[in-house]
Amino acid sequence: VDSSSSSSTAGLGSVDPQLQHFIEVETQKQCFQQMVHQMTELCWEKCTDKPGPKLDSWAEACFVNCIERFIDTSQFILNGLEQTQKSKPGFSESLSD
Repeated sequence: VDSSSSSSTAGLGSVDPQLQHFIEVETQKQCFQQMVHQMTELCWEKCTDKPGPKLDSWAEACFVNCIERFIDTSQFILNGLEQTQKSKPGFSESLSD
């Protein structure tokens, strides 16, 4: 028995590594889709006074600014979580419990 493969799946039983990778990728896709949905909803509420066939220049600039701020904020939060995880070795393990 290969010790490296058994250690990587120790907490998951005998999960096929390809299946595990597929699940991780699908989970990432779902998170991305949720983020896009949140961003769309937030920016739509903020930047659309009245729906019409075309965006005016103010609404277009508002959407660009809103999306850029949403991305900046998300990146800031991810970086903060990454730093927290690096500084506290047991942090990621406590999240999965």
